[in-house]
Amino acid sequence: MLNQQTLEKLHGLRLHGMAEAFRAQSEQTGITELSFEERFALLVDQQWNWRQNRALEHRLRQAKLRHQASVEDLDFRSPRGLDRALVRSLIQDSAWVREHQNIFLLGPTGIGKSFLACALAEKACRDGFTAFYTRAPQLFRDLGLARADGSLRSLLARLARLEVLVVDDWAMAPLADAERRDFLEICEDRYQRRSMILTSQLPVAKWHEQIGDPTLADSILDRLVHNAHRIEMRGESMRKKRGGKE
Repeated sequence: MLNQQTLEKLHGLRLHGMAEAFRAQSEQTGITELSFEERFALLVDQQWNWRQNRALEHRLRQAKLRHQASVEDLDFRSPRGLDRALVRSLIQDSAWVREHQNIFLLGPTGIGKSFLACALAEKACRDGFTAFYTRAPQLFRDLGLARADGSLRSLLARLARLEVLVVDDWAMAPLADAERRDFLEICEDRYQRRSMILTSQLPVAKWHEQIGDPTLADSILDRLVHNAHRIEMRGESMRKKRGGKE
């Protein structure tokens, strides 16, 4: 009876992890051989882990990643120019996010750029950072709708708070004037404060032409390029080899 009351109070305090650990302890044989401090430490550890897991689940839901990808699933065996040393340095505690750096994933369609982008973003979420995935066409549609209904400033503010913004299929088509101005706002808000991952089939040298207006193109690229890691991928489509996983 006393244990049930304690469990109810723990749940009432939203200490669900501790409640589960307390229930488990009551069913364990030999638990009384541990000291009070040891048993209490186990309860606190379980509550900590429960809260961390819930926070991670929330970050992953908010990220809306296109692929269920993780860095542990990356294939370095296929000959596609994936720099193992660079990728490993990036995933080490996601230091590139902490240092507000960008990543460019470049190469032909089907080579695994989107999968790698999602894997890097997922690792950032596991390391405690917020992330969000979008394709460039969808991003510009959302910005256009926000401008039309008067919520553009609010949308830009939400994007600015994200620690990792993944923009897939960047620079696939020439930008309209409103698109390049909006993207400059995004780059300005994030410059030396937040990180971006851009995937593109075009080399960086072609981005200036796709952006269009020379002055705005210079401003955008100046904020993107100088603190960016470039991963240039090549080879055959991974979709043909693995049925679309990468």
